[in-house]
Order: sequence, then structure tokens, then C-alpha cells
Amino acid sequence: MNRELISLPPEARPILAVVIHTEEEFDWNRPHDRYSTGVEHMQHIGRAQSLFDEFDIVPNYVIDYPIASKEAAILPLKSYADSGRALIGAHLHPWVSPPHMETVNAFNSYPGNLPRQLETEKLRLLTEQIIESFDMHPLTYLAGRYGFGPNTAEILEELNYEVDISPAVPINFSADGGPDYSGYSNHPYWFGKQRKLLGLPGTGGYAGDLHRGGTPLYNRLTRTWMRRSRLSGLVARLRLMERIRLSPEDYSEPEMRRITKTLVRDGVRIFVFSFHSPSIHPGGTPYVQSEADLKRFLDKCRRYFYYFLNTLNGIPMTPVEIRRYLESVSSTE
Repeated sequence: MNRELISLPPEARPILAVVIHTEEEFDWNRPHDRYSTGVEHMQHIGRAQSLFDEFDIVPNYVIDYPIASKEAAILPLKSYADSGRALIGAHLHPWVSPPHMETVNAFNSYPGNLPRQLETEKLRLLTEQIIESFDMHPLTYLAGRYGFGPNTAEILEELNYEVDISPAVPINFSADGGPDYSGYSNHPYWFGKQRKLLGLPGTGGYAGDLHRGGTPLYNRLTRTWMRRSRLSGLVARLRLMERIRLSPEDYSEPEMRRITKTLVRDGVRIFVFSFHSPSIHPGGTPYVQSEADLKRFLDKCRRYFYYFLNTLNGIPMTPVEIRRYLESVSSTE
């Protein structure tokens, strides 16, 4: 995909967008299941929203079909959106989104792998369901399993979306048919036929003295024979090269600070922090299995938000606000 990268000046304040993959509950250790559509955890979503409110963060809840169509999920989210405390976007999980025409498997779980007509129809129906449930048209999109495909940009343009948040830098999902984001940077970009779609990558990358070696060096260091060697262990112990994503799922608050510091030094000014909605209830994801886990999870978020907004003097924006901001910056150049 042809991308026009956007760089902000060094003096620009860091910007933080918070994006929640808001989705049904399912067993992460089992194959995708068309009938796993529970949304009971949404009765606890206030645990996250109250934290966002504490920092005046307006989160972008990107929601999939079970969330957009069930009252238990709609009621709390609509109250947040109607009061200006949240932004609603779209998140396409193909296996639980009508029309149910494809075989449910790993390859088809990436929506960008579906035939163009089917990907279009699934996102069209999801969009219409969101409009019906929330009385607003979603402008932001995050493909389920980060599965942006060769037809996705045109489909987003046809359905009047403005921001895509699908890329998961710097992860390569090609082992089971997904996209490869290992060569992406964290800078936002314009794309699409009219260059009006904003690409906003989910933040991730490498920290440590060797971080400029990027994915090629990381891949060499993590090969089996290297992992067995003392050199690979030394690199890990000395934190010479760490792959970190900006998420409290699997990453500590010090790790998230390290990748943020590294990227700020490298000129990145826009950051996307994300996690999955079932993580706000014990047992919903592998990352939170107990009330103690949940307390630690939310505390990681709180400490990171304080660091970003106070220590770094950053500012929170929604993805749509970021797009407007970047448009205004471009118009004054």
C-alpha cells in the first residue's frame, strides 16, 4: 500500500490516543467460534471508563457486531458517547459478523483475506448496526486481528470512514495468513485514492541501545540457536534490544515508558495505547485472570497515563481529533 508518511516538528507535544478493542468474550486458546458472542463483561466497562475520565481521556471504543447489537453493551457505551466521554468506531471480527458465508478458520479471521464483496458486506452491516444502535456514523476502523487487506482502503472510502487504526507495529502475522507490519514505522500517514484516509498505527517497536537494528536484527537475535546462546541472554538481560507494544496486556509500565522514550527521541509524536475490553473483567483474557491481576492492570494504565500526560507534557486526543489536527497542520505549511 502506498503511504504518505506524516512527521511532526520536534517541538510538537506528544499526543496519546486510547483505543479499546471492544469485542465479545471467547476462549483465546481455542479456535474461533461463531457462537461465542457473550458480552457480559461490558457490565464492568465502567472500571476502565472511570480511569479514562480521571485523566480527561476520551477513549475510542472500536466495537464489533456482538457489542453493537446487544443491549448490555450498547447501554453503557451510548451513555459515554452521548456525553462526549467516548468515541465509537468499528472493529470487524468476521467470524461473528453477518453475513456468515465463509468457513471459520485462522486465514478467514483476518477480514482483509475475505473476498472483496464479503469484506464489504460484513463491514457495511456492522456500520449500519452501529448507526442504528448509537445514532452516529463510525469514522474509525480497526480490523479484527489487525487484518487490513488489499481491498480494505477502498471499502473504507466507500463507507465514509476517515481513520484506520489496524496496523500493529512491528508485528508480522504472516505465519497464519495475516499482514506483516514489521516494516511499518509509528508515524501516521495519508493513504487511499484521495489521500484522505489517515493511517494511525498501533504503537510498538524496539527499545535499547541496539533498537535501530529494527526487525532484521531482532529476528536474528531471537532465532532458536541464538536464544540458546549466552549472547542472546546477555542482550535480554542488559535490555539492549526489546520488542515492546504500547499496551498493558503483556507489557509492564516501565516497558511502556521505555518504548515511549525511545520513540520520542526518534521523532515520533503520536502514540496509540490499546487493550481488549474483556481484560477489564477477570477471566476475560489471558492477561487478567483474577481481581489482583485486574488491580495491577488498571494501575499500569494509571501510572502510564500520568507519565505521558504529566512527565512528558503530552495531550490526549481521539483518532478523529488527531486527523483534524493533522489536516490543520498540513493546511498551514
